Amino acid sequence: MPIEKVLVVDDDTLSREFLYEALHKCGYTVEVSGTGEDAWELFQREPADVVFTDMRMPGMTGMELLEKIKGVSPDTVVVMVTAYGAIEDAVEAMKLGAFDYLLKPVSPDQIEVRMQRLEERQALLAENKYLREALEESQGGLEEMVAQDPRMLKMSEQVKKVAQSKATVLIQGESGTGKELVAQALHRHGPRRDRNFVRVNCAALSESLLESELFGHEKGAFTGAVSKREGRFELANGGTLLLDEISETSLALQSKLLRVLELEEFERVGGTKTLKVDVRVVATTNRDLRKYVDAGKFREDLYYRLNVVPVLLPPLRERPGDVPLLVAHFLKMFIRQNVTGVKSISPEAMKLLQTYRWPGNIRELKNLIQRLVVIDPGEVIQAEDVSAYLPQGERRAASPDGQELIAEVGMSLDEAERRLILKTLERTSNNKTRTAEILQVTARTLRNKLQRYREEGLLEGGDDGEEDEAEGNG
Repeated sequence: MPIEKVLVVDDDTLSREFLYEALHKCGYTVEVSGTGEDAWELFQREPADVVFTDMRMPGMTGMELLEKIKGVSPDTVVVMVTAYGAIEDAVEAMKLGAFDYLLKPVSPDQIEVRMQRLEERQALLAENKYLREALEESQGGLEEMVAQDPRMLKMSEQVKKVAQSKATVLIQGESGTGKELVAQALHRHGPRRDRNFVRVNCAALSESLLESELFGHEKGAFTGAVSKREGRFELANGGTLLLDEISETSLALQSKLLRVLELEEFERVGGTKTLKVDVRVVATTNRDLRKYVDAGKFREDLYYRLNVVPVLLPPLRERPGDVPLLVAHFLKMFIRQNVTGVKSISPEAMKLLQTYRWPGNIRELKNLIQRLVVIDPGEVIQAEDVSAYLPQGERRAASPDGQELIAEVGMSLDEAERRLILKTLERTSNNKTRTAEILQVTARTLRNKLQRYREEGLLEGGDDGEEDEAEGNG
């Protein structure tokens, strides 16, 4: 993480003020203290990223302060400053976790060099942590996708084909439906599998921070930029970059993303040198980007550039047949990971899980199964165990034979109609002529409704108007 706050501790007023001025000019927020005791109180209230402390002070010494700080915050960097150049003191300080050792008088250049080294060290540690996490996450893929729903199986095959290309892919779906899993699969099944898979959460950073995160920055580009830093596009060069929740980017940043996608080049923040990259871009969103475009919140040209290959993940509530497979998968996983007496789940409990609406989708189901396994209600998870954690308001209405009802109290007529149409299509094996006959509407009416669902992101697939027209004329 970038260094923001520095604490200076020195009983000598002139030395303390000098360090304050030198660090402040480098762009850091600096606090000062004249004693080890006061510094320790300050640090406990609000920890600093870096501490410069005099070695020998009345009362609590710098060495003692070093031990206390490292005891509660091992990641805090401590630099020892002293007028006494004893090798033994330096060795002891390093053993206790000091990062560096400076002899007075200290020059401004020494301070700047030390801080630049620290910035590079922090960036490297953060980058290594990110890449380790990305490597662990990228072990997932289509092999981890548990489903029997025809739409999911079709999507899986589509992903394997598209993975071989460099085409940008836009993955849309509600939160928790597995969008990142699909993105990882696109990377793992393609020719870039041996290169970096880099993820950026566009919703987690402000506009300025996100721009720096994506494109990197040059030294001095803004306050606190004490060294050059590579961005995620550079880290992903030759590999795949996942732009998670792309809808949360500003219009200004969207124009820069469009340039990278079209020309495969960019400049770092504060830089003038144009950099070339070869990156496969995958974007995800839980929003309807088409509506964002219509509302002027998202660039239409970027939307089309990202939406070369659209992938729509249906919510779990629309594929209750996948719930038993997912439950079995998560039970096996968490039973293996935990000491528990749980071995199976009762049919009544499973039926309850299938009639729940799952607003949090697969992520919510996974968390619930983990909770049940850890709590360990017994060898068999019963309906009452499950019911204790499912809000009544999210239960689906069911008929006496246990089948889900198409319409529910509180549902709009449009939604009830959409469900009825899709359920009828499912039972006729997507025969539109037969579906139109059952619903007692014309083939043209059915085609228009399906097209509207697609445009609103409520249905996957392309325009099959010609087929519908032919069926209607038949």
